[in-house]
Parts: sequence; C-alpha cells; structure tokens
Amino acid sequence: MTQKFKVGDCVQVIRDSKIEIDTITFKDGTIYQLQDKSWVEDCRLAPAPALVKVPQNVKEQIELALHYNQQNKENALEGLLQDYYIRTEYESESVGEWIANNFAKFISAVLDGYEVEKEQLYYVKFVDSDVGYLNISTKNGTAGVYDFVGTRDCKTQFTESEIKAIDERYWQFAVPVEEGEKLEGEG
Repeated sequence: MTQKFKVGDCVQVIRDSKIEIDTITFKDGTIYQLQDKSWVEDCRLAPAPALVKVPQNVKEQIELALHYNQQNKENALEGLLQDYYIRTEYESESVGEWIANNFAKFISAVLDGYEVEKEQLYYVKFVDSDVGYLNISTKNGTAGVYDFVGTRDCKTQFTESEIKAIDERYWQFAVPVEEGEKLEGEG
C-alpha cells in the first residue's frame, strides 16, 4: 500500500487472517504502532471504512448486547438478530423498524463500529409571531411561553422524545431547528 498514515488515523489491519479496525498511535517511517501497542508495516494497513451512523436508541441496543456478550461482536450480533427475528423484543418499535430499513448498516455498525446520529432538535412555538416559544427553566424546571429564547437559564430546543415527555399535545407545535440557526435573544 502506498498511502501514508498519520497518528490518530483509524485503519484496517490484518491480524491472524482477520481484518480488524485500530488506531495509529505512533509513526516511525513505514512502521506504525497501533492502539493495542502492536507494530505493523504500512503494507498491512488500509484506510478504515467510514462508520455507519445510527440513532441513539439503536446505539443503546448495540451497547447493551456488547456488554452482555463481554464485548464479543459476533455473539452480540447473533443475540441482536435473534431479538429481531425470533423474539421481537425491542423496547422501541423504532429500533426494529430502523434495523428492517437499514439491515446492512446495522450489521456493519455492530461489527465495525458506528457514530451516533445527531438528533433533530425542535422549538415548540405556540403562537405564529416573535412571541410564543416554550422555555423551560434549567434551574427549577418551570415552563413558560416567552418572546425570547435561549438564555443559559432556559432551555428552548428539545428532541421529539423530550417534547412528548413534557406533553404529547405539544408535538403538533414543534418546529425543526435548522443547523446553526439561532433565534433573536439566544446565547
């Protein structure tokens, strides 16, 4: 392989006839030290594949399966697939739905690693004007509707589950927050 890697790069390495993912911690010419302190020549390295993005609830299922299977990925995957196909025991219907729609990604996430998707945030806007945003005090949890949002003492952006936990009826007033968007008065 002619590609040169740098410290911190995530790479694939062949060990015992298996491809594994590791991170470079030290570079000395064409010899690299990996996170597990083993040394490898650059001819045995390849760039690691991009990590799959999974929702938070899928991440929690994967972590739980890895924990119960002493971090053995193959056993964890087997248990997760049994849950999906045989027992259908996922607490959240959305986990099973995500697996059904993203089966290859799911397998890759368990075996190769993953990143967690950033959850969509929403404002709860009760009135169609500059006034009317739900604010919840971070100090005492009291809620109010104000013409300003985003002070450090008030929370104004919520996930879908947070909104529904406050009151299911509020979901109909949810407005997606655009990435990088700040309303007037936000800190």
